[in-house]
Amino acid sequence: MPYQTLVGPDDVLRHPEWVLVDCRFDLQDPDWGLDEWRKSHVPGSFYAHLDEDLSAPIQSGSGRHPLPDPGSFCRTLGYWGIEDGVQVVVYDQSNGAFAARLWWMLRWLGHDAVALLDGGWERWVREGHPRSDTLELPRHADFQGSPNDDWVISSQTLQDDLAAGACCLIDVRDAPRFRGEVEPIDPVAGHVPGARNAPYREALNPHGLFLPADRLRARFIHFLDQRPVDTAVFMCGSGVNACHSLLAMEIAGLPGARLYAGSWSEWIRDPSRPIARGG
Repeated sequence: MPYQTLVGPDDVLRHPEWVLVDCRFDLQDPDWGLDEWRKSHVPGSFYAHLDEDLSAPIQSGSGRHPLPDPGSFCRTLGYWGIEDGVQVVVYDQSNGAFAARLWWMLRWLGHDAVALLDGGWERWVREGHPRSDTLELPRHADFQGSPNDDWVISSQTLQDDLAAGACCLIDVRDAPRFRGEVEPIDPVAGHVPGARNAPYREALNPHGLFLPADRLRARFIHFLDQRPVDTAVFMCGSGVNACHSLLAMEIAGLPGARLYAGSWSEWIRDPSRPIARGG
């Protein structure tokens, strides 16, 4: 059976045949992760750049990290040696906030054999595991996948569903950003009216590891408030950190939620869309 949610360093060390992808990133310094990967990384890992590999170019009506063209992204996955039956492990600097984007995207394309290294690079280094500065050569596998359109929701459909009371929108940004008290990235502060705030960081323990499945399940059931799981829609600033909560839902045994890929940065592109502030 493939690993589909989390793995630890010992799992990785036992399986040198797995494909590893480093997703370290800093929104304020987009080249930081690539520079760090070149210096040192989990041996054998490739690097996925959030802006260049895991996103399409920004368009006039899009958010900051639109989903890439599926055909182009399949070629990128093949470059890393990913194809049917290959186990993939993704990681970033610590808690998976960026790596979960690639975890979700692989599953979106139908590749279920993907898991996140719980605790990421920070844990790997802290526990003294091997490191390398050797850059992997492309493997040119043939990745075949197609996107599951049911896993995403557009801005217009979201607006319609909210008006009809047909979805449970959960915004995973930190509470001050959700309330509109601060906005360090986007030009407009606030949140989508009707959204509930469940910061993704609250799914982690103080060491940056995911909470046990039973605690995650209780947390999300509280936010769903007796609504079916398939009514849940997760959003954040640009559709990246929301994938972390979709992973947490999977760990909790609550699959079926959707991603608002455009998220807040797309919502505010249209000034006619309503905005709320406060709790």
